[in-house]
Amino acid sequence: MHHAVASDAHGAAEPPAGTHPAADVPAGAVEPEAERAASEAPAVEPEVLSGPLPEAVRVRVISVAADALGTMTADEVPGPLRRFARFTHQRRAKFAATPLAAALENDPVFRQRIAERFRKGLPEISEALEAGKVPAAADPLDVAAAAYLLRPRGWVRLIETAGDAAKEAAADRAEAEAAETLSRLEHEVGVLRAASKTEHERLRAELETARKEADHLRRQVRGLQGSAKHEEKEARRARSELDAVRVEAQAAIAAAEKEARRLRGRVAEVESALEASRRAAREGRSMEDTRVRLLLDTVLEAAQGLRRELALPPVGIRPADMVDAVVPGASGIKDIAQRALEGDDPALLDQLLALPQAHLVIDGYNVTKTGYPTLALNKQRDRLVGGLTGLAAQTGCEVTCVFDGAQLDAPVLLAPARGVRVMFSKPGETADELIRRLVRAEPPGRPVVVVSTDREVAEGVRKAGARPVPSTMLLRRLTRG
Repeated sequence: MHHAVASDAHGAAEPPAGTHPAADVPAGAVEPEAERAASEAPAVEPEVLSGPLPEAVRVRVISVAADALGTMTADEVPGPLRRFARFTHQRRAKFAATPLAAALENDPVFRQRIAERFRKGLPEISEALEAGKVPAAADPLDVAAAAYLLRPRGWVRLIETAGDAAKEAAADRAEAEAAETLSRLEHEVGVLRAASKTEHERLRAELETARKEADHLRRQVRGLQGSAKHEEKEARRARSELDAVRVEAQAAIAAAEKEARRLRGRVAEVESALEASRRAAREGRSMEDTRVRLLLDTVLEAAQGLRRELALPPVGIRPADMVDAVVPGASGIKDIAQRALEGDDPALLDQLLALPQAHLVIDGYNVTKTGYPTLALNKQRDRLVGGLTGLAAQTGCEVTCVFDGAQLDAPVLLAPARGVRVMFSKPGETADELIRRLVRAEPPGRPVVVVSTDREVAEGVRKAGARPVPSTMLLRRLTRG
């Protein structure tokens, strides 16, 4: 209530200053003494406020009336205010402000009862005002509230003076608060400047250290590059020498094979001569037989010595082994094609998750809107996270499910999921960007599997070293159980 009528709306005469109405007079009734005093008192022009009560004065008057309302009996409380009588002081001042202001302005008896209780609470101020004096040390708002309730002579001027004083006090407080705020901000700015300077110096020192380390690393890299070039040169030289040795060995093998063929021919000749010598021996030619036998022994020993010197292994490969053909029991091209997995076969996902330290990252809404788009978002999340809990328990891999936080109206409360990390993207960030950050955070070489049918997500994580799989593969794996 920002306005209050200055005089009685029904033209009722104000009680003279110093009059004390009885506290037990029912609402709407006027005491006989007050009626006689009003009839005998000379007609005085009632004082009228030139405008609404100042806001600070109005708040103080409503507070006093709300406090006094709680001490009144049911007969003393006007009808419109009886339902507020049982409220606490704060609730009466908040919810009954408008009815209280109307009753104080339009019901002189109710106002007198409130004034009587105010007089008992602050007798010094009340007595001073009724005596035509203003206590110098009193609160201007208490003086204005007393003037409005007691209505002594000059009460309008007192209210206007108190309102001006309250405005000046509020302005002084605002100025003091502004000065204090300015001083505090200047202090904070100084602290921030000092911290910024310290941080700048620290960063400069770290930059200088980093530059030195970078120079040291560059020198090491150049040294390693030189060593690598030298090692590469030595490796090329060794390969050249190895090729030369291999050529020489092949030439030696070819010469040995030629010599072996010659020796085999010679052996054949010797065997023929031996057979002839045997026949001659049988025929009595012992001298020639002896010579031929000696020659044969010499040739055999020479062939054995040559084989030992060349270290020729026994021939284990036969010409028939070099003919290309299909061996019984071997796998053909058609057999290999039949064993290939489909693009969304859950068995492929099991093979990926069986890798050591595998990390499964799921684009949550991409999977749920592919598998069960008709459900509400919270039901989609609960169903997916529940299935992932079982998958994590079966495979033992790390599982992270990412949802888009932009589709949330309020923070989401999820029951803890064993073995499943649930994450939402921050404001201004999509779930795709969060997935890419998760993949980049993993060390090179760790198997990371990302479930999403979004082509941009798949291409982005593939460049970062992760393996993208379609959402249907995970849905088929969860359905299989």
